[in-house]
Amino acid sequence: MFDGRASGRPTSDTDMTTATLDPELRPALFDYLLRLGDDALVLGHRLSEWCGHGPYLEEDIALTNLALDCVGQANGLLGLAAEVEGAGRDADDLAFRRDALDFRNALIVELPKGDFGFTVARQLLFSAYAHLLYEALRESAFEPLAGIAAKAFKEARYHLRHSSEWLIRLGDGTDESRQRAQTALDDLWMYTGELFEKDDTLRTLVDAGLAPDPRALEAPWRERVEAVVSQATLTLPEDDFMLTGGRSGRHTEHLGHLLAEMQFLPRAYPDAVW
Repeated sequence: MFDGRASGRPTSDTDMTTATLDPELRPALFDYLLRLGDDALVLGHRLSEWCGHGPYLEEDIALTNLALDCVGQANGLLGLAAEVEGAGRDADDLAFRRDALDFRNALIVELPKGDFGFTVARQLLFSAYAHLLYEALRESAFEPLAGIAAKAFKEARYHLRHSSEWLIRLGDGTDESRQRAQTALDDLWMYTGELFEKDDTLRTLVDAGLAPDPRALEAPWRERVEAVVSQATLTLPEDDFMLTGGRSGRHTEHLGHLLAEMQFLPRAYPDAVW
C-alpha cells in the first residue's frame, strides 16, 4: 500500500488509511478510485495500440512509455480500490473481470486511437486535466491516494509536455498536419465537459477532504489548453453540447470492443499465472 507521506506533505491526525477509513465513505471512495483507475487503464490500452505503429521509432517508444505509465497508475489505483472495497478482489479482478457497464472511465479515453493527430490532441486534453487533478490529490486526506498521486503527478507533467510539443508541431506544420490536429480538437471537445462534473460521489469526497472539487480545475485546465492551442495556431472549439455517461457506466460501443481484446486471455485462462 502506498504511504501518503510520499507526497511530501506533513501528515496529521486527520489523515486516513484504509484501516481507519470511515465505513460510510468507502462506497464513494471505491467508486472514485474506479474512475481514476479506469481512466488510466483504458487510456493506457489506447496508447499501447501505437506500439509498432508510431510515426517513427523514437515516437513509437515514447507512446509505449506513456502507455506503461498509465497502466502503472491503473495498477496502483485499482489495487487500492480493491482494498477499500474489501470484497477479496484485486487489481487484476477489477481490470479483467468487469463488464463494460461496470467501468467508470470518462468517454474521452475509450474513443479509438484515430490518427496521430487525434492521439496527440486527446493526450493534451486529458493530460492537462490529469496534471491538475494529481497535483491536488497529493493533498488528499486519504494517505494511500496521496502517495499514488505524488508519482502520477510527475508522469502527467511529462505527458502534458510531450503532447503540448507535438500539438504545436502539428498545428504549425504542414497544411495537412494542421487540418488533422484541428479536426481532432473539434471532434474531442464535446467529451471534455465530463471531466469536470460533480455528482454525489464527489460531493461526499470533497466534503471529507479526500478529493478536489473538479469544477475548480476547469478554469486552470482551460487556460493551459488554450495557451497550447494558440501557440499551435489552432482554434479552440466553442463550448456546445457535451457528452457524458461514462462515470455512471453508460459507454460508447468502443469500450466493449476494447475490453473484448484486453480481457480475452485472463477470461479464457482464469487460472493462468505468469
